[in-house]
Amino acid sequence: MPRLQVIIASTRPGRVGLPIGAWFADFAQRHGQLEVRVVDLAVVNLPMLDEPKHPRFAQYEKLHTKAWSATVAEADAFVFVTPEYNYAAPPTLMNALNFLFQEWAYKPVGFVSYGGIAGGTRAVQMLKLSVTALRMMPLPEAVTLPFAVKQIDAGAFKATETNEQAAKVMLDELARWTDALAPLRKKS
Repeated sequence: MPRLQVIIASTRPGRVGLPIGAWFADFAQRHGQLEVRVVDLAVVNLPMLDEPKHPRFAQYEKLHTKAWSATVAEADAFVFVTPEYNYAAPPTLMNALNFLFQEWAYKPVGFVSYGGIAGGTRAVQMLKLSVTALRMMPLPEAVTLPFAVKQIDAGAFKATETNEQAAKVMLDELARWTDALAPLRKKS
């Protein structure tokens, strides 16, 4: 079964990304087409990019980079659970992306975004440029959660029927793209 990593991008104390990521990972597991693993960037705890060589060479010197490389390499697809900070993605996610190059290639990526009125859509638009440069396939289908904090109850995210329908459509497409890109991942 293809392996999906649900990457929680926010590392801020009190973040709503953690309960949103937990909801989505549980929903993806029940969807049944992908093996799901949650990766929390707060736990990964990467420093600002500190490798002396360009990531395209994959000649990592730091233990944290080698561990991050192994984590990302084992996935076949990703979903980024991301807030929007000032019309952009959080620096933690951009830093995590920039640490590596080859490990991201030929893998589809979906987005669960949240924020104010725009629901994180501007962050996703920015991320699509970056992930395309990393040879990833960003999906047009997404889960957008405006004012998601209003859906947090007792520390858990309470999804609506609309949220779940969007998640299903995105996961269906993610599974299709994961299969379609598999030959390219084998060659790289």
